[in-house]
Amino acid sequence: MTTDDWRTEPVIALSEAIASLSDAEEVAGLLRDLCTRREITEMASRWQIVRLLDSGMSYRDIAQQTGASTATVTRVSQWFHHGTGGYQLALNRQQEEA
Repeated sequence: MTTDDWRTEPVIALSEAIASLSDAEEVAGLLRDLCTRREITEMASRWQIVRLLDSGMSYRDIAQQTGASTATVTRVSQWFHHGTGGYQLALNRQQEEA
């Protein structure tokens, strides 16, 4: 299995659909229609973990603040530091907009 095996046609189509939306409200609407509330909550928790990792907070403090397990914090950190760069790109874009 290569690292790009997850980039299937359906994943690309979903990515294109998300990219076609013009603002956070439109993305939120798609997420609500596409995902269960639990899935949205879990994705939001991972994004919160990334933001806290980026701020330099310790894994233990992040776990306490978010209610996530330290195993989840560790997994998110692994992708944050060794993934495709998507987390960092999104963080940078948000900082540019601020």
